[in-house]
Amino acid sequence: MSTKTIAKSSTARKVVGSLGVLGAAAAVAGMGTFGSFTDSTAPVTTTVASGTVDINLAQVGTAIPVTTAGFVPGDSLTRTVNLSNDGTSALGSVVLNTTVTTPSVLTTDITNGLQLSVKSCSVAWSATYTCGGTERLLAAGPVTSQMTLTNPASLAAGATDNLALTISLPSSADNTFQGKTAALSLTFTGTQRTGTTR
Repeated sequence: MSTKTIAKSSTARKVVGSLGVLGAAAAVAGMGTFGSFTDSTAPVTTTVASGTVDINLAQVGTAIPVTTAGFVPGDSLTRTVNLSNDGTSALGSVVLNTTVTTPSVLTTDITNGLQLSVKSCSVAWSATYTCGGTERLLAAGPVTSQMTLTNPASLAAGATDNLALTISLPSSADNTFQGKTAALSLTFTGTQRTGTTR
């Protein structure tokens, strides 16, 4: 009697164990068999074209570069140029940088040394550097300073500034300025406007 019980018990365990293995296999197989419906929209065509930043300087009248000699306190030198925004993007700023290739007291003394002013005219400057339209001061200071032009027309794509650049030696310059030379290079730099959300 005890032998039959052991046999039945062993068979029952095998059957239960087999069912457990089959149940686990069915559960694993069932994990990847769920279906779902999907739908997609038609493609939305988007084209993004980057803008260009391009400013150019053209001389007007007297040739540039300029060389002058015999400057004394109270003297000034004016030349006109056209600054154009030839790019397709508006600019956020236009900065005038001066590089000094031959420094002297003329450029190191920011109070009594050479000064620079940048003016704009709504129309072309005359041969005598007078403005027949609206004149505005865009920047002024020591010739060696970095100057951000105040609201120039060339911020707008396709616009042009009629500029008059004047370098002067203040009347306060004393004998230490005699016989000195300064070599300068002026460069306008346009920087793109701030990016926006579109």
